[in-house]
Amino acid sequence: KKPARTDGKAWTEKLWIYDFRTNRHFTLKENTLSREHLDDFVKCYNAKNILKRTETEKFHAYSYDDLIKRDKTSLDIFWLKDESLEDTENLPPPEVIAQEIADNLETALDSINELIVSLGKK
Repeated sequence: KKPARTDGKAWTEKLWIYDFRTNRHFTLKENTLSREHLDDFVKCYNAKNILKRTETEKFHAYSYDDLIKRDKTSLDIFWLKDESLEDTENLPPPEVIAQEIADNLETALDSINELIVSLGKK
C-alpha cells in the first residue's frame, strides 16, 4: 500500500471507464464474446502509454474530484443510451430471452457445482 501523498491529494487523479455493455448483448451460446470484441478497448486502454489515453464515445475519464462529489461516491456511471431500451420493437423474441436466461442459469449452476466439488476436496 502506498503511503499518503505529502500534498494531501489522492494518488488516483483519474478513473478511466470503458462502456463495453451498452448496446452489446452477448450470450453464452448464440452470440458469444470473442477476442475481436475487445479490440477497441485494447486500443483505447493504450497500455504502452497510459498518459496518452484519449476519450472516445465509449472510453471516458473522470477526475477524482468529480467522482467524490457524486451521491455516495457512486461509480454507477452511464453516458451512452441503450438503444434496446428506447425501442421495444427491437427486443429479441421471448423464446430467445428465455433461452438466454436458461443458458446463464445453467452456467451459474455448473460453477456452483464445481465450487462444491472443490470445497469437498479440502
